[in-house]
Amino acid sequence: MTLKREPNLANADAFYEALINSQRELSDDQADMLLAKLVLILANHIGDRAVLDEALALARNNTLQSTLVQA
Repeated sequence: MTLKREPNLANADAFYEALINSQRELSDDQADMLLAKLVLILANHIGDRAVLDEALALARNNTLQSTLVQA
């Protein structure tokens, strides 16, 4: 299995809205915990370490690049 990089989520806007709504009325710490738990739940669902490692690297690199652009 390889990491899917092309859009693959039906009605992505609705999912994004649900993700944001899941954090409403939570403290920052609770929202961070919710996101961490979601990542672990989805990682378990994916179950392929190579795909997860690729996703981690992609997210980290994207985050570092975004930080550099903002500076």
